[in-house]
Amino acid sequence: MDAFYASIEQRDRPELRGKPVIVGATSARGVVAAASYEARKFGVKSAMPGFRARELCPNGVFLPSDMDKYASVSAQVQRVFQDFTPVVEPLALDEAFLDISGTEGLFGTPVQLAARLKARVREATELTVSCGIASSKLVAKIACSLGKPDGLRWVRPEETHALLDPLPLRWLWGVGPVAEKALREAGFATIGDLARADLRRLQRSVGDRASELQKLARGEDDRPVESERAQKSCGEENTFERDVSDRDVVTQALTSHAATVASRLRHDGLCAGTITLKIKLGRARGSRVSRTRGFSPDEPSYPLLTRSRTLPEPTDDAAVIRRVAIDLWDAAKISEPVRLLGVSTSGLRAQKHQQLELFGADPDTRRKRLGPALDELRDRFGDGVIHLAVDEPQKLTPSGTKKRTPRKS
Repeated sequence: MDAFYASIEQRDRPELRGKPVIVGATSARGVVAAASYEARKFGVKSAMPGFRARELCPNGVFLPSDMDKYASVSAQVQRVFQDFTPVVEPLALDEAFLDISGTEGLFGTPVQLAARLKARVREATELTVSCGIASSKLVAKIACSLGKPDGLRWVRPEETHALLDPLPLRWLWGVGPVAEKALREAGFATIGDLARADLRRLQRSVGDRASELQKLARGEDDRPVESERAQKSCGEENTFERDVSDRDVVTQALTSHAATVASRLRHDGLCAGTITLKIKLGRARGSRVSRTRGFSPDEPSYPLLTRSRTLPEPTDDAAVIRRVAIDLWDAAKISEPVRLLGVSTSGLRAQKHQQLELFGADPDTRRKRLGPALDELRDRFGDGVIHLAVDEPQKLTPSGTKKRTPRKS
């Protein structure tokens, strides 16, 4: 989808059409969740710090995120996708892969199918979607990105190298800031450089990943579209309005995040085997890396730390998640203020796979019933009907990360 969150706001508020709309970054520490194409002309982009977005676009219209609304529109779009193929792999609320193999008899050529899909999405939502068509996920995604907005680009197999070769290294999946720096120091600047490189030379820069990266650089990506892809993690993170070091404030934030994550796990019928604490320190070191511009002196980089613990038994209990998160914080012995805290869970499995108690009822049965009872109250009366006593949402600012579908069904 094209500038999805911002486009929804412009659709629903006609007075914003043609104006630079920026979703998120409504507080001093917020980040941009989406920017309209009018805002992008000023250099504003997703994940940019709010202060930088305001410097670039002082007359921009900054709006808070409405994830429930965006998730509802996303569901409309997904229903359209299902009309064209049952093999759909959602990546986020605004993006998905579709396997359209064997649809020629129903919809004609891939371009004809994509044109019909674009028209149907516009009819259903009044929004535009860009489509990239290729024989692999990697090339289709890049074709889609290069065609935005309202694009439709078909890259035939024989055109793959011409598309990929001149692109910067960061367009390639698996090339992050560290790998990019190592590759550039070794003399590689484009995807084409990787595709043509001597494998042993490439291994000296990125080690065992050299063969995989070179295959991707050549457009060789045989990963299938997975319509039943299992959820791998569930998390929540927020940025503080001001850097914090007070343990009570940290505890309040981790308690709030643990409750949110536990509720989502229960909603999806899952339990988690591993708890991870995410910490972003408050003092910047160096500059942020941009996908298209390399190192930017205008966007500071803040060190990010993670600490994890695997549980003896998987859980969906907020009290357990909270206790582990706080233990991880204490063990980390952070000696400076932090700007962001997050709690995530992984090693997910269905609740029905939990091991039963060997000797009768679990003594914590009453506590385990608390979470579902709170979920039922919130579903019936709204999220604000009840909170944990230590929950202080006014101290937290949404980080702008793309969350999973909200807990409500």
